[in-house]
Amino acid sequence: MDSITCRTCGNRVQVVKFSPAHTSVQWNAATAKNCAELADNGGGPVRGCAALRAGIESAVTAGVVGLSTRDRDLL
Repeated sequence: MDSITCRTCGNRVQVVKFSPAHTSVQWNAATAKNCAELADNGGGPVRGCAALRAGIESAVTAGVVGLSTRDRDLL
C-alpha cells in the first residue's frame, strides 16, 4: 500500500491500485471525519472524495502508485 495525501484537505490515507478501474483506499476514523466531502453528505452513502481520487490518479500517472499484482500480502 502507498500513502497518499489529499491536496485539498491534507488527509493521509493508504491506497492500493489493483487495476485501472479498481482502487482500494483505507480511511481511518480521523481522516474520514476531517474530509469535507465525506462529512457533507447528509448522512447518506458516499463513494469517496473526488479531490483525493484526483490526487490518486495523478500519483498513478506520475508512477508514484503502481498496480498491485497481489503476489504478496498488503501492508
